[in-house]
Amino acid sequence: MTGPTSPALRLRPGLRVLTRADDEVQIGTDPRWAVRLVGLRPAEARLWGGVDATTDLSTLPARARALGTDPAAVAATVDDLRRAGLTRHRPDAVRGPTAADAAAWTLLLPDATGDDVVTARERAVVGVVGLGPTGLGIARHLAVAGVGSLLLDDEAPVRSPDVAAGIHRWADVGAPRAVAARRALREAAPGVRFDGDDDPDVVVVVEHEAADPLRAAVLTTHGVAHLSVVVRTADALVGPMVRPGTDPCLRCLDLHRADADPAWPTVLGSLTGPGGADVPASGEVGVLAGACAASAAAHVLTLLAGATPVTCGATLELALPDLVARERRFGPHPACGCVVPPGTARAGPHEE
Repeated sequence: MTGPTSPALRLRPGLRVLTRADDEVQIGTDPRWAVRLVGLRPAEARLWGGVDATTDLSTLPARARALGTDPAAVAATVDDLRRAGLTRHRPDAVRGPTAADAAAWTLLLPDATGDDVVTARERAVVGVVGLGPTGLGIARHLAVAGVGSLLLDDEAPVRSPDVAAGIHRWADVGAPRAVAARRALREAAPGVRFDGDDDPDVVVVVEHEAADPLRAAVLTTHGVAHLSVVVRTADALVGPMVRPGTDPCLRCLDLHRADADPAWPTVLGSLTGPGGADVPASGEVGVLAGACAASAAAHVLTLLAGATPVTCGATLELALPDLVARERRFGPHPACGCVVPPGTARAGPHEE
């Protein structure tokens, strides 16, 4: 009897072998992990040039011998690639729309468990509050990425400006946004669910002009991780991502702003008080909504993967016309107490 066959040793998904010269090949194109194999015999270079995602690297020494080149040198190179973390024994387990996502995370994670990251999303619950073009765009990215349950909150009607980003339909104008959103998301990801008994893993709150401090305080008090997204006329703020008790909260950010501008609390009240939070008649710029949605969804998926999003303790400002993100970091405010006790000397920097 023979024992179970060991899984083939392959390059991590997404790594291509490219010929650079008669004696040199390159594996991968992303500078974060790309390597060059130099000083190869011509037969070795040809051997490596024929390697693709299906090649079992453990067979290369035997193939090298058949080509009349040194099998020990090829075996040593395979071992070097394994130690560098560019190979894995596991077969690809994810197919369909999320396969590329799994391949990317397999390269990003030291243990090459991108498949596990993507399949675990099916058990995730994410809330999205505010379903204009930006909010629905976030929800769509998450649904297509495999997030299993989305809790949607926005009963305002779809308006004609909401069609700008190409997610809401003209036929949905007048329908409640949450109803229209469920239709759009089912078309994009038929398996997505819109209810669940579990608490959300994270809530994304999309607001206009400024973040409502009362809503943020409720989420913080209940220990719910949340990502703030604020859409303005010609820019948007993605972040901060708040893990209560770990990261500075939105109140910290407002306190820092008040230190720099004593009138900020009054302005904030005007923006978020009764009538102040209404969506501007002009709606949301389509390209801004799209860029903001992709950025916000990426930070949510990073959190679900167990990593720390860059928006923890920071905002990303995406501004028209070029939409290049500008990062602004801030620390806990000593008067808040969400991370450090009130009255301590440890204060984070003001927004830059």
